[in-house]
Amino acid sequence: MGKKTAPRRVADNEAIATCKMVRVSPQKLNLVAGLIRGKKVERALADLTFSKRRIAGDVKKVLESAIANAENNHGLDVDSLVVAEASVGKSLVMKRFRPRARGRTGKILKPFSRIRIMVREVEEQA
Repeated sequence: MGKKTAPRRVADNEAIATCKMVRVSPQKLNLVAGLIRGKKVERALADLTFSKRRIAGDVKKVLESAIANAENNHGLDVDSLVVAEASVGKSLVMKRFRPRARGRTGKILKPFSRIRIMVREVEEQA
């Protein structure tokens, strides 16, 4: 007599992982997300491992989480996974102020972002 289970939001051959409070601007995060869109997961992991951008480590953690979700929760084959979607959105913005000359203030914006990575199992083409 409990609640019914919610239907899956994605197809049977897909898995998702999200991270909601990433301390970087969405514009910078989208550059790293664009680096992995459409690639096979092992190639995407290699690109993120050797990327010089600071946020690439956090994106790599989210991708590894999506791979683990696909393998453990949905029983998908890890070797045939591709990054189907890597979407970035805005989260909150911390507003800070810094004293400037002549009694004025300078506004400092510290943005946060969210990232959502979807991996999909595809069949190998002959």
